[in-house]
Amino acid sequence: MNTKQTIRSQEQRTAWILLLPAMLLLLFVFGYPIVRAFWLSFFTQNLGTKLQPVFCGFSNYLRMVGDGRFWESLRTTTVFTLSTVLLELLLGLGIALVLNKQFFGRGGVRTIAILPWALPTALIGIAWAWIFNDQFGVVNDILLRLGLIQTGINWLGEPTLAMIAVIVADVWKTTPFISILLLAGLQSISPDLYEAHLMDGATPWQSFYQITLPLLSPQILIATLFRFAQSFGVFDLISVMTGGGPGGATEVVSLYIYSTVMRYLDFGYGAALVVVTFLLLITAVAIASLLLKKFSVKRIY
Repeated sequence: MNTKQTIRSQEQRTAWILLLPAMLLLLFVFGYPIVRAFWLSFFTQNLGTKLQPVFCGFSNYLRMVGDGRFWESLRTTTVFTLSTVLLELLLGLGIALVLNKQFFGRGGVRTIAILPWALPTALIGIAWAWIFNDQFGVVNDILLRLGLIQTGINWLGEPTLAMIAVIVADVWKTTPFISILLLAGLQSISPDLYEAHLMDGATPWQSFYQITLPLLSPQILIATLFRFAQSFGVFDLISVMTGGGPGGATEVVSLYIYSTVMRYLDFGYGAALVVVTFLLLITAVAIASLLLKKFSVKRIY
C-alpha cells in the first residue's frame, strides 16, 4: 500500500469515527420509533380499559384492507401532495429566476420572499382560515367588491373548495423554500455559458431548456423529494384550517392516524397505519427519485 492509499484510508477511518455519534443519534431518534411502531402493529391494545397488549398477528393489516376511511384519506393525501408539489415547483422556479436577476433592492426582496416559510405553520393555518372565512374573509370581500359573487362563499364548508383552500395555503407557505433552493442552484451556473449560447444564436427559451434545466436538475430533485415527503405527512396546517372536514374531505392520513391513536386509543391499528404509510412513502419517494434522475440524465445528454 503506497503513501496516498494509507493517507486516504486514515482519512476515511477518521471520517467514520466523526460520523459515528451523529449516526447513532439518528438511529435512536428515527430507527427506534419505526421498530417500535412495527412491533406494536402486531398487537391489540386498549389503555382505556387497562388491558394488556394481546398478540394478534396481521389482523391489524387485514383490517386496513377493508377500511374505507383509510383509503379515502390516502386518496386525499395523494391529491394534496401532487397538487402542492407541482404548483410549488413551478412557482418556486419562476420566483427563483426573477430573484436571480439584477435589480434594485434585490437583497431586501429575497429576505421578504423567505418570510412565509419562516412563520409557524399553525399561525399560517389560523390566518388562512380567517382569509377564507365565509362571513369576514378577505377573499369573499374582494370577490363581492368586484361583483364576481352575490353572496359569500363557504370556502371551508364545501369539500372541493376546502381542498383548494388548504392547497393554496400550503403553496403560499412553502413555495419560498423551493425558490431559495433553486436560487442557490441558479447562482452556481456560470454566466459564460449563457453568453456563449447567445453568441451561437440561441433564444432565451433555448438557453433555459438546454442549460438552466439540466444544470438545475440536482436542486430540482432535492426540492421535489423533500417537499413530496413533507406534503405527504402534512398535519398541522390542515388540522388548524379544517380539522379534516367537511365530512372528511380534507382528512389526510396523518390526521386519521392521530384520530385513531389519540381519540380512540387504538394503538395497535394506529401503529399498523404508521407502518403502511411509511412504506408507501418510501416507495413513492424511490419511484419519484428514479424518474427524476432519468429525466435529468436525458436532459444533460
